[in-house]
Amino acid sequence: MPITRSLAVPVALVTAVAVAGCGGSVHSNRRHHGPARRALQTVTVPSVIGMNHQKAQNLLQSRGLRNMVERDVTGRGRKLLIDRNWVVVRQSPSPGSRVSSSTTVTLYSKKYTD
Repeated sequence: MPITRSLAVPVALVTAVAVAGCGGSVHSNRRHHGPARRALQTVTVPSVIGMNHQKAQNLLQSRGLRNMVERDVTGRGRKLLIDRNWVVVRQSPSPGSRVSSSTTVTLYSKKYTD
């Protein structure tokens, strides 16, 4: 019988952890679907050409455009580690375009020292 007793404590512990992880109730009728999803909207892409890269990102995000890609326009493949040291020289999609809020906006930037 020692085998049965040695399993009783770990099984009880696993059951207690599983119930606690379910919000304390095994019989909950609520379903958890993760974070609330944002409804897709159509937005007008603002012009961020000539703006500081960080401020451009902030503006795009404030308009609901959160999918962004950044590129070094010089072709050197540098990473934009400190966004405030870069200026946007080109963007895609074009300013004024009407796009879904899920659209990826690409910012082509260069360092101010370039």
